Amino acid sequence: MHIGHIPLANRLFAAPMAGVTDRPFRQLCKRLGAGYAVSEMVTSRKDLWNSLKTSRRANHEGEVAPIAVQIAGTEPAMMAEAAAYNIDRGAQIIDINMGCPAKKVCTKWAGSALMQDEPLAIAIIEAVVAACAPKNVPVTLKMRTGWCQAERNAVRIARAAEAAGVAMVTVHGRTREQGYTGQAEYDTIAAVKAALSIPVVANGDIDSPEKARDVFATTGADAIMIGRAAQGRPWIFREIAHFLDTGEHLPTPEVLQAKRWLLEHLHEHYDLYGEFAGVRTARKHIGWAVRALPGGESFRAFMNTLDTCDTQVRAVTDWFDQLADTHHRLPATRQVANDNLIEQEA
Repeated sequence: MHIGHIPLANRLFAAPMAGVTDRPFRQLCKRLGAGYAVSEMVTSRKDLWNSLKTSRRANHEGEVAPIAVQIAGTEPAMMAEAAAYNIDRGAQIIDINMGCPAKKVCTKWAGSALMQDEPLAIAIIEAVVAACAPKNVPVTLKMRTGWCQAERNAVRIARAAEAAGVAMVTVHGRTREQGYTGQAEYDTIAAVKAALSIPVVANGDIDSPEKARDVFATTGADAIMIGRAAQGRPWIFREIAHFLDTGEHLPTPEVLQAKRWLLEHLHEHYDLYGEFAGVRTARKHIGWAVRALPGGESFRAFMNTLDTCDTQVRAVTDWFDQLADTHHRLPATRQVANDNLIEQEA
């Protein structure tokens, strides 16, 4: 599996999710079996590039290659400039966001709203490819099946993107109108795959090894992308890889191993965000990790009362140590993050 000239470790990708797939989380997913992970979306608005949020998202210090950055915006020239800006800061692949259904993004005609204006969408793609080509940086596109059920235009846009020089297309199996409701459908993804010669990635509702196998079979996709199912369960990538390779389920992680992974993630998270923001933004990751475990809901509530890195780490350590006294391994059944914890997948 390659994106342009760049080789990938496997066909299992971590989806870009605003507020989730920062550098520490991407690193964790890669350690636990993801062959590729895309950053949170970075705005194309130049006046926001010096903001703390954008500077963190553009920080790739120590990140395992390939480094993929997703950019979002509505103006071809601005998107081209944003691509160059992120390449200068270490991006090796640029991903164009035409998939985010969030209202605050779509009301500005960015994200999946661009699928309503095909000429503008294609102009953006062409401008970004033109900016990246001299630097030998591949461009990818993430989109939805269409704007609404009556207008599923993913195949048209995908064909135009390939003609413009895009190296890979990812399709989330829902329309913008659906948001994250209902069921993802894969027939449109299969149609996109049949229409293109470049790699096509299937995304949407992939939350188990069996579902991964079925989506590969249904769509013929070259790779799959996992979003919400990796929240609190980043080892899902190695579980899927093992199942696809052997047909057997990998045992669930040992409780103490899961604790070590979570603590490693927390320390990297604090290093990026600092004490004040780090403690507060880590709460959701801890919540996802424990919510389906015995006593997890009450521990989540307690976690929200802690406001220092040290107390947070000690609490996580003690809680998992106590869980290990009664459970050697994590329970086999884990739930995807519930509605009040879901972050937007771009």
